[in-house]
Amino acid sequence: MAGGGLSASAPPAGVEFEAKITPIVIISCIMAATGGLMFGYDVGVSGGVTAMPDFLKKFFPVVYRKTLEEDDSNYCKYDNQGLQLFTSSLYLAGLTATFFASYTTRRLGRRLTMLIAGFFFIVGVVLNASAQDLAMLIIGRILLGCGVGFANQAVPLFLSEIAPTRIRGGLNILFQLNVTIGILFANLVNYGTAKIKSGWGWRVSLGLAGVPALLLTVGALIVTDTPNSLIERGRLEEGKAVLRKIRGTDKVEPEFLELVEASRIAKEVKHPFRNLMKRRNRPQLYISVALQIFQQCTGINAIMFYAPVLFDTLGFGSDASLYSTVITGAVNVVSTLISIYSVDKVGRRMLLLEAGVQMFLSQVVIAIILGVKVTDNSNGLHNGLGILVVVLVCTFISAFAWSWGPLGWLIPSETFPLETRSAGQSITVCVNLLFTFVIAQAFLSMLCHFKYGIFLFFSGWVLIMSLFVLFLLPETKGVPIEEMTERVWKKHWLWKRYMDGYQGVAADAINGYDSKKNGHTNGFDPISQL
Repeated sequence: MAGGGLSASAPPAGVEFEAKITPIVIISCIMAATGGLMFGYDVGVSGGVTAMPDFLKKFFPVVYRKTLEEDDSNYCKYDNQGLQLFTSSLYLAGLTATFFASYTTRRLGRRLTMLIAGFFFIVGVVLNASAQDLAMLIIGRILLGCGVGFANQAVPLFLSEIAPTRIRGGLNILFQLNVTIGILFANLVNYGTAKIKSGWGWRVSLGLAGVPALLLTVGALIVTDTPNSLIERGRLEEGKAVLRKIRGTDKVEPEFLELVEASRIAKEVKHPFRNLMKRRNRPQLYISVALQIFQQCTGINAIMFYAPVLFDTLGFGSDASLYSTVITGAVNVVSTLISIYSVDKVGRRMLLLEAGVQMFLSQVVIAIILGVKVTDNSNGLHNGLGILVVVLVCTFISAFAWSWGPLGWLIPSETFPLETRSAGQSITVCVNLLFTFVIAQAFLSMLCHFKYGIFLFFSGWVLIMSLFVLFLLPETKGVPIEEMTERVWKKHWLWKRYMDGYQGVAADAINGYDSKKNGHTNGFDPISQL
């Protein structure tokens, strides 16, 4: 939680409140897994089914015929706007749904927003698995995207509010870990269903997304809403009761008073999005937007969405393509575990800079191999070079998974001040989904026109983003959120120019606490202010 509340019994900023890891916190971890699994499965399954001949034959016959033509370009056989729309429509729908999810999260609570996400997921899965034409397929995909928008807004917020302070950072990256597990699960399913000869394997792949969707829905029905949400909506006693339950102790008064004060401060900001544009809040906004754009411009989603297609393009064949994708999915999971272990030891900047070097070199070498060995009409790579490309792709994915993957979300979540945190998170999610949509919609056309140069294109972006990190991204490791202004932004060579004379709302709250402790209350009572 943010700095100390304005009460004689409230502790100073930075003191950790008494809390146990209770059953409700364990359930919230399961919810993180199901929310992340749902998103990851949707990301991973689309690339697999678009490499299945029966799926292409039914919904994209033009692409299917291209894959059968011996003289067709290796790089252009999957270039089809409809095929790209199947994948990218999810992210455009998620982008739109985020605006509505921001409202429901604030007005209706985190729990109900997760239930809405589960509903969208289940209906979308049913439509996709039973699709008879392209329109039905795209509508199902759009509903899944609405689920993504609502879930990505509510689940991380739910976790951050319900978890004890000492495990909050781990839970943040744990969500990303489960996204990678979802991708791996989808790859394994695709590998199995591709072997079904009767032509309905793709329906199984799309239908099994119902498993994490049902888990998320059931989990949302079981848990209670967060104390923060209940207090924000004026249900103070219920909020205090839930706080006792999730902390496993009756000694919750200091934390309760701080939550009340945090809610009061948030309500004082009438226009959070307008406040986000004030000069003192621009560094956090610039960095958060840049991180989301750069995260997509690494090329990772292009590789993860279309890895089966990419390996098929390189001459691996459908089965070998899916097998190779399972390998990359496993690398993704293991590397995210490395991030959980190392992020609070070596820091954010070091992980990002090291990964930048690793990703840049991997992509340049891949581009050289493809440029020399894979022409428009060649039969692909021989085994030795093919294995080398898989190794290089895994090297790239591992670097991303311990850097830009989790940190692209972690850093924005810990840099925005209290009064703009919800608005900042909405902007972060929107920009991420927007650029995910753009890259997903453009990738196959880019592969056709750029050919091997697509990896040089993304490597150029990796170079730019690494320079951005080197010069403009401050280190936030070990800095309490309420102390970011004083210890990070005011000491950075560039961003300190935006902070002149500003302490921040959290600092004002701490000053108010000090005043009350010294007997200068100015008639202030945090609960009466709500």
